[in-house]
Amino acid sequence: MEILIKASQFILSLSFLIVLHELGHFIPAKIFKTRVEKFYLFFDYKFSLLKKKIGETEYGIGWIPLGGYVKISGMIDESMDTEQMKQPAQPWEFRSKPAWQRLIIMLGGVIVNFILGILIYIMITFVWGIDFVKPDSIKNGFAVHETFKEFGFKDGDKITKFNGEVPLDVTDVNKHLFLRGITSLEVIHEDGITETIAIPEDIGSIMWEKGVMEPFSARTIPIIDTVVVGSPAEKFGILKNDKIIAVNNTPVSYWQEFSMLASKATEEKLTLDVERDGVIKSISIVPNEDKTIGVSNYLQRGFSIDHKDYSFLESISKGNSLAIWTLKDYITQFKYVFTKKGATSIGGFIAIGNIFPSTWSWKSFWGITAFLSIMLGFMNLLPIPALDGGHVVFTLYEMITGRKPNDKFLEYAQITGFILLIALLLLANGNDIVKLFSN
Repeated sequence: MEILIKASQFILSLSFLIVLHELGHFIPAKIFKTRVEKFYLFFDYKFSLLKKKIGETEYGIGWIPLGGYVKISGMIDESMDTEQMKQPAQPWEFRSKPAWQRLIIMLGGVIVNFILGILIYIMITFVWGIDFVKPDSIKNGFAVHETFKEFGFKDGDKITKFNGEVPLDVTDVNKHLFLRGITSLEVIHEDGITETIAIPEDIGSIMWEKGVMEPFSARTIPIIDTVVVGSPAEKFGILKNDKIIAVNNTPVSYWQEFSMLASKATEEKLTLDVERDGVIKSISIVPNEDKTIGVSNYLQRGFSIDHKDYSFLESISKGNSLAIWTLKDYITQFKYVFTKKGATSIGGFIAIGNIFPSTWSWKSFWGITAFLSIMLGFMNLLPIPALDGGHVVFTLYEMITGRKPNDKFLEYAQITGFILLIALLLLANGNDIVKLFSN
């Protein structure tokens, strides 16, 4: 059922984004009296699931859910209809239109993506408001990764300022470190001393290379709220609501201490002292090969959440800000794709589908859809032939130099871009499959 819910949200979101993106090309094409031969959700290689011709345009749903397209007369695109290009240019064809009109037609899709992302964020802010965690709401301070302890941070630190300013949501610290260039954090140590700690300029690269994407996590009481069916924990008698008080005779006060001790244990068996209904029990467990035992405490937050509602006018400003920062963060993160580690981290349809929650939530659905819309807008602007950005580059070249690239060059460029996109698609989905079986 969980997989079905995730898949349903993914397909609905993808279909919504594809149709609106293609409308971004379709509408200006119609305004400039350019013939649109096909408007398709998904690709219809050899056959389509549904189709209906209205006027000069065939509307349909293909059977390959890898995107969608509009086929515009007189344009070298994914249809690779080179026969049409051998005929004399007609007034209703794309190639007959002025360069500025062709540029608007090609930019229409990404413009819709960005506008859609902004509108969804405005809607989310107005309808649901914003949840946030104030610095003084972290009850037990943060658990700190060993890498960041080298900079002077300590377990139990309470973070009060990013770059000298009080953050709206202190739990955004990991994201801001990785993507937004934090140069200093002000913390209050457990002994009450306040200290401002400098952060290296290349902290994002350090986090990426060392795999430390969450150096700070709110400390939580080690109470188990989930025991995985068939796990070592279930087999050896661990129950929900057990409180872990020691691991191999080492006392623990927080969940993060338990996780660290369990992961570093060298013994064949893991001995847990747990408190159950006021009675302390000692339980020996043979962990999995990765040192896990199949328990979690996701329901234990370690912080309280505040909420703020916004008027419609306030939502416009806040929604725009969320969209802009989403784009900035994605562009910053995109540079890591070109590293050796980045090539193996690229995700395909399974990875994207897993972003959606396993229970239906309209707030989450629209939030993820807004993110995907902005992501697709940026990706389509990349100067790769076969993407909108590739067509835009060739059109801008024509507008600047006054010389239009010949059709044969555009045909070869389209083929090259298509091969590159297929290779990236295979890489991304191949990574998904490898991760699926390795887990």
